[in-house]
Amino acid sequence: MPLHEIGNYSISFLQVLDEHGNLDEELEPELSEEQLIRVYRSMVLAREVDQRMLNLQRQGRMGTFAPCTGQEAAVCGPTLAMTPKDWFVCSFRETPGRLMRGETILQTFLYYNGYEEGNLLPPASRTLPVSVPVSTQIPHAVGIAYAMKYRGEKDSAVVAFFGDGGTSQGDFHEALNFASLWRVPVVFICQNNQWAISVPRNKQSHSKTLAQKAIAYDMPGIQVDGNDALAMYKATREALDNAYVGEGPTLIEAITYRLLMHTTSDDPKKYRSEEEVQEWWQRDPIPRLKRYLERKGIWNELIQAEMDDEIKKEIEAAVKELEQKTDFKPDAPFDHVFGTPHQEIEEQRADFLANLAEFGKKGAAHG
Repeated sequence: MPLHEIGNYSISFLQVLDEHGNLDEELEPELSEEQLIRVYRSMVLAREVDQRMLNLQRQGRMGTFAPCTGQEAAVCGPTLAMTPKDWFVCSFRETPGRLMRGETILQTFLYYNGYEEGNLLPPASRTLPVSVPVSTQIPHAVGIAYAMKYRGEKDSAVVAFFGDGGTSQGDFHEALNFASLWRVPVVFICQNNQWAISVPRNKQSHSKTLAQKAIAYDMPGIQVDGNDALAMYKATREALDNAYVGEGPTLIEAITYRLLMHTTSDDPKKYRSEEEVQEWWQRDPIPRLKRYLERKGIWNELIQAEMDDEIKKEIEAAVKELEQKTDFKPDAPFDHVFGTPHQEIEEQRADFLANLAEFGKKGAAHG
């Protein structure tokens, strides 16, 4: 039998605003002034929260965390496209979206200062806790979407965020396989920030794009300028609309860049050049969106100054409240290892409390 073609596949790239803020008017999404200002303010807020946490961590007043600087548009654009009925499933670099979904600055600070209470959001928010293990949250997103379909929920879907490194994990492929097979309402957003800790994108996969991995699972895939908030909104909105009407999942690859370290325990200068970093600073998503707002006549330096002052006050108030809190039970983690008491765990608890008391005595003696 002669060879014959089974299918012909391609992947498209979407950009609405280029790095200079120039607009493709034909692709411009219909957003109100309120929506545009909300997404811009959320991006600026996340950037400032990042910087404040970095300062606190370097001063020994905050635990380690994963900065989101440079990736704000890749998260805020999709979050703007979501509704309260949609589920937000993230990894560990989606602080901008979590703040948009109702997490307070204080909760963010608490979580990254070692208090799991900061990760507790009301069930009605449909926002899952931070997930640190790479890609394990992706099958969870598919499970939630399957339950929604089983229950007959309408006009709701799941948006799952993960990094480029996550696409090298089996969880990613298993999740996409079942999502497509079951045609569940889930939007996969890969934040391709070019580095999986110290491993560059070109050493993770030989695929020309990560978006094309959708082809193997017979679902739509698109590559988007992840530093373009408008493009990210548009791509996510279209994917959600398709999910709402039963057309199944979509994979979005957001091309972005991690401008700071992987986490605060990492030194990126050991594996990437300063020239590369500076090149990506020129594509910073925040000035890009700001120029767009200014050209639309809905933003100026006076409004910017007022917003910056508001954000500074909000962050400082959260820092103050964080450092005044003394009502946390230090041995709470031992309460949740098992559902019932266990002698070995109780022995460990006693040892922990004894060490804590001894540390407190030494601190008082040196005070």
